[in-house]
Amino acid sequence: MASLEMVDLVGVGLNATDTVVSLGAFPAAGSKVEFQNAYVLPGGMVATTVMACRHWGLTTRYVGKLGEDAAGELHRAEFARIGVESRAIPVAGCDSQQSVILVDGSGERTVLWKRDGRLTLKAEELDREWIVNARALHVDGYDTGAAVQAAKWARAARIPVVADLDDIYVGVEELLPLIDYLIVSRDFPLRLTSERELLAALKTMQERYGAKLAAATLGPEGVLAWDGAEWHYCRAYRVPVVDTTGAGDVFHAGFLYGLLREWEMDRTLNFACAAAALNCTAIGARGGIVGLETIEELMATGERYAAAF
Repeated sequence: MASLEMVDLVGVGLNATDTVVSLGAFPAAGSKVEFQNAYVLPGGMVATTVMACRHWGLTTRYVGKLGEDAAGELHRAEFARIGVESRAIPVAGCDSQQSVILVDGSGERTVLWKRDGRLTLKAEELDREWIVNARALHVDGYDTGAAVQAAKWARAARIPVVADLDDIYVGVEELLPLIDYLIVSRDFPLRLTSERELLAALKTMQERYGAKLAAATLGPEGVLAWDGAEWHYCRAYRVPVVDTTGAGDVFHAGFLYGLLREWEMDRTLNFACAAAALNCTAIGARGGIVGLETIEELMATGERYAAAF
């Protein structure tokens, strides 16, 4: 059998089909609220990251599970349209993961989701060739067993592992030492380490698990990262916010793009912040994925929020 084609990035993790509902304001309990628009769009943490990197010219592979339903077909069609190599395992008689996302007038989103247990990706369902025939691995850690196996293969093959973690999943302690670039949500370091201050928590997280970089994305406060020797901080860009869905996923895509282009860390974080900000200017997890020139223009001329650190 011929060896699998090498790609720049392989992503192992979640996909979701999002129903995005635009509201003037978040509804009060017991109220009846008119909504403005509703859109059914592809999303999901790793799937969106992989799609953004492909949009910018990287070759990418997606590994996950899909139901054999209309939502699954939507994802398959999008992967094929943009040229992502899909290793999405079909699950017969199962609905794909669904999210209902309520977006208020400020662009802030609230996510409701459901996922059939049969969509759990298991370590034994992975093929080593999917992982080692890539220049970088990205995981979200939700299906922790599969993420651990993929990260072990990547580490053995000296492939960098990047993680997007927003919760302390069962078994995540086994995954954390296998991650090179640990980029997490704002409160994750505090919950993981029991530290009271973010700076101390990031330092503890990096030292405890040996990551090359430990970082927290902070929304309008930007991103803060510790590499074991120095701090890196990038302010967020001011843009007209329509929907914050997918901002973190596109940030990770921007980070991976810079990593694979071997940019300096500060430029990589700056690019990721700009890409994430622009994604917030349109509806949906992938609505504001724009070209490289537009991102570079925002980096050169865009207004930023005040520094938080």
